[in-house]
Amino acid sequence: MFPTILRALRPGQWSKNVFVLAPAVFAGGLTAPDTIRAAVTALAAFCAAASAVYLFNDLRDREQDRRHPTKRRRPVASGAVGAAQASVVGAGLAAASLGAAWTLNHRTVQLVAAYLVVNLCYSLWLKRIVIVDVMVLSSGYVIRVLAGAAAVGVAVSAWLVLCTVFLALFLGFSKRRHELVLLLGRSGGQRSVLNHYSRTFLDQMMNVVTASTLLAYALYTTADETVARFGAYSLVWTVPFVLFGIFRYLYLIHQAEDPKRRNPTELLLFDPPFLVNMGLYSLTVFLIVYLRPAP
Repeated sequence: MFPTILRALRPGQWSKNVFVLAPAVFAGGLTAPDTIRAAVTALAAFCAAASAVYLFNDLRDREQDRRHPTKRRRPVASGAVGAAQASVVGAGLAAASLGAAWTLNHRTVQLVAAYLVVNLCYSLWLKRIVIVDVMVLSSGYVIRVLAGAAAVGVAVSAWLVLCTVFLALFLGFSKRRHELVLLLGRSGGQRSVLNHYSRTFLDQMMNVVTASTLLAYALYTTADETVARFGAYSLVWTVPFVLFGIFRYLYLIHQAEDPKRRNPTELLLFDPPFLVNMGLYSLTVFLIVYLRPAP
């Protein structure tokens, strides 16, 4: 039974929680044991909170999911995990996420609680409002970044927040586009808000947020506070990796129009070019942030 419950928690989606680590990484704090412990605890808290949210969504939408070409195989929709089991596990995970945050500080508890409340409102109401649905989903990434900063006690750059906002919107609109392609005219019966979207509109929105993401990141790497922190314009050398990552994601989105394929977010976890690019980006950031010459 444990493997089935674990699958219901969607561990493949936990990769989204790496946003929690961003403030600690760019602040150069991953050399201090206390900072590492706090960052990992915050990461675990959001993994638990996200899984609690997934279980609640699956419980609420299980009838619709049973008519969905891929979601019908989810443990709750298929009946492999009962409603009572999912409710107990979900409540336990929500409590565990708040408990983990409590070991850090009150600000982190508030942000984890905000994440749970925002997602509850999304599931009950906000996911039916066009554009607002994507903006609410995107707010979850911003909360992760703010919580990561609060957990390790560092100030988060306004540019980093803007990068997160635009990147999260990009991911949100691309998710909606994939859902439209996957359902092939049957989208309204699965998610009513999709009746208000079209591929053309979503492509336009993605173009806007793609440009905004790249511009915000480029400005972050050249901002006075960034240059002052790293002593030079070194972080500019990471821009090509960000460009390739976003372009590769766009490529997968437009090449994944076969409904039988995974959504682009899951494809990234198995895409060698993207993984190599992420490895090189991480290595470059590490060299710049942690091995720069002492002033």
